[in-house]
Amino acid sequence: MKTTYKAFQVTAPGTLDLVERPIPQPGPGQVRIRVEACGICHTDAATVEGAFPGLTFPRVPGHEVIGTIEAVGSDVSGWTVGQRVGVGFLGGYCGACEPCRRGDFTHCRQQPMVGVHADGGYGEVMIAQVRALVRIPAGLEAVEAAPLLCAGLTTFKALRNSRARAGDLVAIQGIGGLGHLAIQFARQMGFEVVAIARGPEKETLARSLGADHFIDSLAAGPAAALQALGGARLILATAANSSSMSPLVGGLAAHGEMIVAGVGGNQPIALNPGEILFGERIVAGTLTGSPADSEETLAFSVLRDIRVRIEAVPLMEAAQAYRRMMRNEARFRMVLVAGRM
Repeated sequence: MKTTYKAFQVTAPGTLDLVERPIPQPGPGQVRIRVEACGICHTDAATVEGAFPGLTFPRVPGHEVIGTIEAVGSDVSGWTVGQRVGVGFLGGYCGACEPCRRGDFTHCRQQPMVGVHADGGYGEVMIAQVRALVRIPAGLEAVEAAPLLCAGLTTFKALRNSRARAGDLVAIQGIGGLGHLAIQFARQMGFEVVAIARGPEKETLARSLGADHFIDSLAAGPAAALQALGGARLILATAANSSSMSPLVGGLAAHGEMIVAGVGGNQPIALNPGEILFGERIVAGTLTGSPADSEETLAFSVLRDIRVRIEAVPLMEAAQAYRRMMRNEARFRMVLVAGRM
């Protein structure tokens, strides 16, 4: 039996090295997963570039992980060897802090983050806390399921938990890795969907994903265009560009909300107080979600045939694939396939 596994680890900011490591044994409340696929997410940059507070090296990135349990630690029940599982960004809540006591596991104060505080899925093997595990439906391939644990979960949860109801006008800003899923989710939830993107060439894609309307933000002010449609009950901002979000608030209907899902570095979003006060509009953020949220995202995706557009690449090409993602050369989502070395 092989006693080592291959992984890409960050040894210093900006450096991803292929290494051979001893196969670890799961501790109490843990399992070892044989990784099948791991999505590449822009949030991985916080690890690879050394930007996350308190990060220590070496560290294996990756938090969109699909695989099979191959070993179980002590004090584990309900999970068995051979079971297909996933692991997202949140690595397992503590169950004792104030948010946990109130059932708000997503905001656990002791929550380890996968690929940041613990090694993630840019490798053949990883250790995971059982409180972080997600059951994977039989109808999803590993490469399809992986991005749903982050990009899919984030957009699905934001739409489902918003104030918008079926029939309302909902705008999705950006048609990238998050946005192309958000449009599909919004369509299947019964919203009247507006896609907002830069350039007229995006319209065909937006409508093929299910958008009822398209706004080219380069050709016209998106706020005015939204108001011409009656005003958006919800704007889900998915593009990683804070400056592109600022002009959107004026497009909200009274009591509408803009939910921010894309992170454009540390640049602030500029808000006009008058646009917030008049109409009592809301600007809010959305975080990923719990394992239960992930399972509901996967189940809805199977039920409504929502598909992630991916580019699968071998694990051996992880460093090159990460750089392509950072250069915005990835179209939608890139997924590492551990079985391809």
